[in-house]
Amino acid sequence: MARKHRKHGSWEDTPEEEEAPPPVPCWLCGRPTGKTIVWHHPVPKSRGGRDVVPMHAICQNTLTTNFTNSELQRHGMDVEGLLAHPNVRKFVDWVANKDPDFTVAPAKKQR
Repeated sequence: MARKHRKHGSWEDTPEEEEAPPPVPCWLCGRPTGKTIVWHHPVPKSRGGRDVVPMHAICQNTLTTNFTNSELQRHGMDVEGLLAHPNVRKFVDWVANKDPDFTVAPAKKQR
């Protein structure tokens, strides 16, 4: 028989679940983020970056695969400059119809 803890009240008094806040869009692809949000530094911390933006893990992996820290520093917060890179544009077009929690194994760096 289960005990009833007076300190916590009965199990019937549990509050209803509140609605989750709306998902924030990914900084790179613009899709809503899923359960896992990566807070990415557009300008790497090693280059003095302090601002963070929400991203999918797969989108962050794409950036780190295609750009060095120096290149990311030059682009800064300019998403359009990053999307001008053919590999990034191809990735964003491919991932556009995927589920927000979609993930794949990271690609090898192409340098």
